[in-house]
Parts: sequence; structure tokens; C-alpha cells
Amino acid sequence: MGRSRRTLPEELLLLALDPATGTTAQPQSLDLGLAGAQLVELALAGRIAPDGDRIAVVAPRPTGDPTLDCALELLRRRGAPVRAVHWIGGPRLGLRQTYLSHLERCGMVAAVPGQMCGVLPTTRYQATDNDITREIRARLDSAIRTGVPPDPRTAALAALAHAVGLGKHLYPGNEGRSSRSRLRDLIRHDPMGGLVAHAVMDVQNGAAAQPRRGQAPSGRQQGPGGRPPAEPARAVPAQPHRGSMARVVAH
Repeated sequence: MGRSRRTLPEELLLLALDPATGTTAQPQSLDLGLAGAQLVELALAGRIAPDGDRIAVVAPRPTGDPTLDCALELLRRRGAPVRAVHWIGGPRLGLRQTYLSHLERCGMVAAVPGQMCGVLPTTRYQATDNDITREIRARLDSAIRTGVPPDPRTAALAALAHAVGLGKHLYPGNEGRSSRSRLRDLIRHDPMGGLVAHAVMDVQNGAAAQPRRGQAPSGRQQGPGGRPPAEPARAVPAQPHRGSMARVVAH
């Protein structure tokens, strides 16, 4: 995978950055969205595919993106398809910071050091090229305004933006209500994006332990009550902290 194209996790994070404060909107759900965006990006790259409500690795060769390849390798090690809600709901230590640091290295954001309560060091992030964010927003706005079915990448981005609650950040107030509604409707235009977005919302609603009705894959071992056996979550390796005091990333 070439680096000329921004990945979906990167675009989702850029959409979530508040240009006025340097913080990210919806930080807790955004972490889930980034894990989900990795799945969509891997699917677009032909490395994974949906299998009912599960994710199956179909081509384990690396993409060339270290963070995506880490996720792909963890999926490969599972051996069997994993439920999307279990993957997204698993701990993702350092994932947001990993992408913020990557965007900083690429020159798309700048780290602004500060302090919390005058003691704890913090880091806020400001976009260095607002044209990039405007271009991403323009794709969403066009899909919302024209009603023309968007390309799979834009449809998935819209689905994830809705799932993590960025609608009110992107289209605030009563005047943005219709846009938020149409943003939600775009979820149906990409099957993988829709699967992942629903999984993100299910995790937030505490429904990760229950399979979606009608989506239990046939031929798999069933647990008590007809449910698939529980699967342990796997974590993306945490990024090491530097210095004696951990730096707080402003949300």
C-alpha cells in the first residue's frame, strides 16, 4: 500500500481534531472508531473480508503500513475469523497516540506542549494544513448534499464518523440536524463500513457479548444458549512512555 493515500484511521482522526482547542472530539468512542477504521482499510486493501458478523483474513501479506500490518498480524494469529465487536471492543492501548505521532511525522499536525493544572505536561495537536481537513470534509459534504452514492472509502468514513458521534462536531446545532441525519444514512452504502460502524455502536451500547440477530454463522461451534463461545480480546502493543513522567495527551 502506497503512502500517497491517507488511510481511513488518519482521516477519521483529522476530522475529530478541533482546530480551536487542539483536542479530539469524542475521545473514548474515537478509540473504537480508529480500531474499526483499521478493519475497513484492511478490507479495502484486500487483506480481510467480512464473514457474517466476523472478520476473516484472506491475504496475510503486509500492506506496507506498520500500524495496519500490526493489526493484520494479530488477526492472522487468531487462526479463525473474529467477531468485529470483540476485535473493536478489545483494548487498543496507545492507538490514538500512534496515529497522532504518525500525522506529526508526516507534517499534517504539529504537537503543542502545555501543562495541566500547572504540573502535568500535556500535548495538544494542531493541523498544519487545513486544506487536507477541508478536502476530507468536502467529500462528506458532497455525499450528503448531492445524494449520489459515495465511493466505498467515503461511505465508510461517513459510517465511522456517525458511529463515534462526530456528527454534532461536524454539523453542530439545529441547522446541522438534517446533515447529521443524512450522514447516518450513508452507513448503508458500504457493507464493510456498515458492519464495522454497527460494531462500534454495539460496543458503546454494551452489546459486544451478543451476536447480531440473524448473523450467527452456520457450522460454528455454539456455546450455551446458542451463542458462539466467548473470544478473548487482543491488544495492539502499547507505545512506550518517555521520561519519568507520562505525558498526558489532551483529549
